[in-house]
Amino acid sequence: MKVLLLAAGRSKRMQPVEDKNFLKFLGKPLIQWQLELLHENCFDDVLVVGSAHNMDRISDIGKSLDMNVEICEQEDLELGMAGAVLSAKDKLDGPVLIFSSNDVVESKAFELLKDAALGNEDAYILGKKVTEYFPGGYLEVEDGFIKNIIEKPEPGSEPSDLVNLVVHVHKDFGKLVNYLEKVSSDKDDRYEVALSGMIKDGVKMKAVSYDGVWLPIKFPWHVRKVFDHFFEKADKGVSDSAKISKNAVINGDVIIEDGVKVFDCAVVNGPCFIGKDSIVATNALVRESNIGEKCVIGFASEVARSFLGDSVWTHSNYIGDSVLGNNISFGAGCVTGNLRLDEKNVLVDYDGKKLDTQSSKFGIVVGDNVRFGINASIMPGVKIGSGSFIGAGVVIAQNIPEKSFVRGSWDLKISENHSSVENVDRSNYKKNLDA
Repeated sequence: MKVLLLAAGRSKRMQPVEDKNFLKFLGKPLIQWQLELLHENCFDDVLVVGSAHNMDRISDIGKSLDMNVEICEQEDLELGMAGAVLSAKDKLDGPVLIFSSNDVVESKAFELLKDAALGNEDAYILGKKVTEYFPGGYLEVEDGFIKNIIEKPEPGSEPSDLVNLVVHVHKDFGKLVNYLEKVSSDKDDRYEVALSGMIKDGVKMKAVSYDGVWLPIKFPWHVRKVFDHFFEKADKGVSDSAKISKNAVINGDVIIEDGVKVFDCAVVNGPCFIGKDSIVATNALVRESNIGEKCVIGFASEVARSFLGDSVWTHSNYIGDSVLGNNISFGAGCVTGNLRLDEKNVLVDYDGKKLDTQSSKFGIVVGDNVRFGINASIMPGVKIGSGSFIGAGVVIAQNIPEKSFVRGSWDLKISENHSSVENVDRSNYKKNLDA
């Protein structure tokens, strides 16, 4: 069975992260994790739907794997999932597994689908069994067969406890394409409308109940759970070529790669990944974080529960519960806020709407190629666009567009000094020190 892997999206909800397919978890891009998962489950013939902004990078990853990975382009990204499927209409036929690169599942999902697909039904859809409301599509099921797909029903009116995951098997891909070409919709649900039309016309679709891992990456605050999932599966340990000071402290499970240096009195608390050639300097603390390649966690810096890309440099900083891109530098004294004064859930502004991160602790999201000046402070939930410079001593409490130069303005007040410290008696102070 061939696989259609959907990876063309522009990751709008992840901004300023450029493309979530290339977020590197434990040193590997997300899309590589997904391709390797398919390979582990004997799906080695994969057509990846990309777009102009990522096709070359996907192609390079595909060539590095022992799989048959081809690429096709979705030209009109406004057509969503339906457009992605239609872009492959001349390249696939027969049975096809459709899988989203943004939904992290475990092997059990594919095992269930393969077993189910031995039956005589026309299509099979994986339904994640949930115990609380999820704002997505739900499967309306009768005697195991799907009667309809209900998009975002009101809480309490869900037709079942099965959320529609983009892990679908269609035994006749051409039939799906025919329905997609016929239907239209004003919303981004043309694919679901086509499925509903097929069901009404008698196409048999069976729901496959799945209660395993499902981690959708829709917003930056989902990144941490995906890191935890991949870390749990990975082999732990410290590379023989890493240099760890005898005075450093390593606690819990860690992955420390080639060329890493951990200096005197530094502390690394697992679960933690530190990528190739990175440095954890004297008195630094790294805990429960993903640190990319060639990063410097500088003197007296703390990185907590954060995701750092490659070449992120810090010095006497605090970075908490944040998602950072590549090639970022923090001036001394720069700190990220990750907790509101009222300790309520952190909200993030997306297109004028405040979205709840569902956590009282969330820091900042930063794109690539950003510089922070000394003593800059960034409030919880702020996004800093790629290519921006943040000046010294400013407080950032709003989103910053890409390629911005942000600096504060203040007036220095200079007057004559009427006080003197020339003859200050410090004898008592010295006595107190001796005591």
